Amino acid sequence: MGISRDSRHKRRLTGGRMPVHKKKRLFESGRPNANTRIGEKRVRRLRVRGGNYKFRALRLDHGNFSWGSEQITKKTKVLDTVYNASNNELVRTKTLVKNAVIEVDATPFKQYFQKHYGILLGKVQEGQQAEKVSKSVERKRKGRDNFIDEKVKEQFNRGRLLACISSRPGQSGRCDGYILEGRELEFYLRKLDKKK
Repeated sequence: MGISRDSRHKRRLTGGRMPVHKKKRLFESGRPNANTRIGEKRVRRLRVRGGNYKFRALRLDHGNFSWGSEQITKKTKVLDTVYNASNNELVRTKTLVKNAVIEVDATPFKQYFQKHYGILLGKVQEGQQAEKVSKSVERKRKGRDNFIDEKVKEQFNRGRLLACISSRPGQSGRCDGYILEGRELEFYLRKLDKKK
């Protein structure tokens, strides 16, 4: 029968039934949702209205995530889904949707911070030292503001950062987003503590 996006089948505001005076139309049709999961990349191309294409991601394991306060974007691995405001079932099944809170690998951001500021974030292994650089690089690093949110800094110890998906994996075939920080991060950390 297909998925229809019409409103003819709905009742009036008063509760009365509406007479159905025409059949379903193709432009009212819908498609089943993608339910994008975490796994090796698997994307399907769909031809849609107007001859355009949508990219239906069925499995994704990487994405571009921006770190707002540092104004950088890095490609990193998606590790886990931890919170979803709309449905806990989407967390259990590790489904990637827009605005889902996920955990991503911190390594690319850790490497950037080390190179840009000369500071090692997270757990430092024995015998690991900051690399020697020229005096001009040292001067540059001193002039940079290396402030980092304490709650974000703590996450580097685990090697995982909390991020939010801002793209629509079922429509664009990509899982892009941003690293959570500031009041938004505090809000989601409180939500996660409640879940425990």
